[in-house]
Amino acid sequence: MNKDLKILEGKQHIHFIGIGGSGMYPLAQILHAKGYHLTGSDNNETETLQAIRSMGIEVKPLGQRAENIEGADLIVHTAAIMADNPELIAAKASGVPVLERSELLGIVSSWYADAVCVSGTHGKTTTTSMLTQILVEAGLDISAFIGGKLPIIHGSGCAGTSDIFVCESCEFVDTFLKLYPDTAVVLNIDADHLDYFGTVENIIRSFRKFCEMATKSVVYNADDANTCKAVEGIEGKTMITFGTKAGADFRAVEIEHLPGSRTAFTVEKHGETLGRITLQVPGEHNVLNAMAAIASCDGLGLTFEQIRKGLEDFRGAGRRFEIKGVKNGITVADDYAHHPTELAATLRAAKGMDYKRVIAVFQPFTFSRTVQHLEEFRDALEIADIAVLTDIMGSREKNTYNIYTRNLAEITKNAVYFPQDESAEYTDERKYQNFEDVCKWVLDNAQPGDLVLTMGCGDINKVAKMIVERL
Repeated sequence: MNKDLKILEGKQHIHFIGIGGSGMYPLAQILHAKGYHLTGSDNNETETLQAIRSMGIEVKPLGQRAENIEGADLIVHTAAIMADNPELIAAKASGVPVLERSELLGIVSSWYADAVCVSGTHGKTTTTSMLTQILVEAGLDISAFIGGKLPIIHGSGCAGTSDIFVCESCEFVDTFLKLYPDTAVVLNIDADHLDYFGTVENIIRSFRKFCEMATKSVVYNADDANTCKAVEGIEGKTMITFGTKAGADFRAVEIEHLPGSRTAFTVEKHGETLGRITLQVPGEHNVLNAMAAIASCDGLGLTFEQIRKGLEDFRGAGRRFEIKGVKNGITVADDYAHHPTELAATLRAAKGMDYKRVIAVFQPFTFSRTVQHLEEFRDALEIADIAVLTDIMGSREKNTYNIYTRNLAEITKNAVYFPQDESAEYTDERKYQNFEDVCKWVLDNAQPGDLVLTMGCGDINKVAKMIVERL
């Protein structure tokens, strides 16, 4: 838990290093609405920066410099800011309090009487987006923090005047343990971030701590064994279950996959039928996401009709099976899936639609995850008709694992990849050459009726954009 909830008291000028980040934008909205004077800096011009300026927040000239922090009495930075960043070095030397973004998010979550914090290895952004859509359409002036863009709020967050705060809650490096949830939502618990947690048992232990922090209720997936293990024996909170199996408080039955990427299901509450909902997003994993949103909104006092309207109007969050274009009969979509379970769920949903072939274009993310789940990645990718693989995006890691895309391609029977010189340095120039190779292969081989689905949590969405522009 955050040690100092009072750090913002008496502060007037807050400076954000990396203000254009998707996780910084909602915090800037909320603090701006609370009357704080904000400034910020970033290295790259984005739509988010334009939105921040339109709020009347000063964004310093592009680039990060020591003088940007002048006048601030609190400084916030993203975890992506490197230790040698001149602005961060100046901040730490200034004597002014410095917070990492997740610490500020924890403080902000403590301000609300109904902080609904959505956790889980998979589906957090979609479920948080569904919740936000339902509540906004119901006319509730909520605040929200989402890991992706939601069209109805024109971004990744919003600042409202009510006591409701919907917050995506990430387990990576136990970030979610800095939050102050009133309702803790657990979608699922899977083996991920093992470079930090080490074992699934440690992951389960962290989720249990998160649930124990809830002041009111825990909403959890009764279909998921790891989740049930995490919440077993928790007392002093209202425990609410959702799922597809008998016995769940909120149960989805009669699930039907419809043309046009739609999914229909009937909702039961304590065995009584509430009604039928048709989602505009595909797959049973999205039915479970919707059930988590339904149970959470029911707890906030919404009617089933309010919930149904929001869910049926929901068209997905950014980078969640997001259709980027349809040209020459070829559909190009982009999805954030980066763990084998996510890949498998998304590809099964895609295969259930009426496309001629599904071509998965996958960018593995981090060397450790690729090594730890190599065979699971193979099994998931083989659901597609063709799997086109990019080089691994190492992100925060160095390749001490001696793992390359070749290792995955050689065991995946439907894989296409482009061999690299494994002894050479991996540069941005080389990455974009790899993207060019991938794009050219897709343009040469995709046929009318095919779905080309770019997948990964790195910058593989750039390939989707390249393909659409060149088709």
